[in-house]
Amino acid sequence: MSFDSACSPDGGEKKAASEKMPEELAENAHTKGSVTMESKRCLIHALIIAGQIEGHNEAPEHSKSTKYEQCIPTLVAVEESSEIEGLLVLLNTIGGDVEAGLAIAELISGMRKPTVSLVLGGGHSIGIPLAVAAKRSFIVPSATMTLHPVRTTGLVIGVPQSFEYFDRMQERIIDFITQHSNAERDELRSLMTKTDQMTTDIGTVLCGREAVDIGLIDRVGGLGDALEELHRMIDSRK
Repeated sequence: MSFDSACSPDGGEKKAASEKMPEELAENAHTKGSVTMESKRCLIHALIIAGQIEGHNEAPEHSKSTKYEQCIPTLVAVEESSEIEGLLVLLNTIGGDVEAGLAIAELISGMRKPTVSLVLGGGHSIGIPLAVAAKRSFIVPSATMTLHPVRTTGLVIGVPQSFEYFDRMQERIIDFITQHSNAERDELRSLMTKTDQMTTDIGTVLCGREAVDIGLIDRVGGLGDALEELHRMIDSRK
């Protein structure tokens, strides 16, 4: 069975992934941001996290976004599927809602099945925990990752407790990154608060090789490398 047909609420007949037409697979990728693919070796699921990660508020109109309420049941279904053997996470995100991003990252990190992430155009802000949540992570040479402190827009109550809340949220993010990568806590904090790289903000932009050099990402590589590693992990698990 395929993930998309298995999770269909209409209770209709479940179709094997091998029976799906290419057009149908493409439609699932376009509307749901994910697709289940069957190769000669095994069945894997690809989850695309692109644009802004939506939380409790919707993204502005005409903005590309990834909805956490769609990602969460998708990940649960992949983990529970008796046929899907691995997860590939494709990232090209500008960040977004912190708690929504961390929720998705925690689900990915808690999966027992093989998981591999690949950072494409960018894995910025809360996209960094999502990138390191997989058991193995890759980044293409031209991709970038932006480290910066937690920030918000709009009305903020100007009391000490508000800033303490931001600091505690920042610690949650740093804790997750250091637990799931080889990056050092002190170096992460230093990069997040640098003022010489960005004109209107504080933070650091890391290119593909730089992200690997500080231990944030495991390897520089492309789609073929990520899939090869995922298949290797699946074969080892068998």
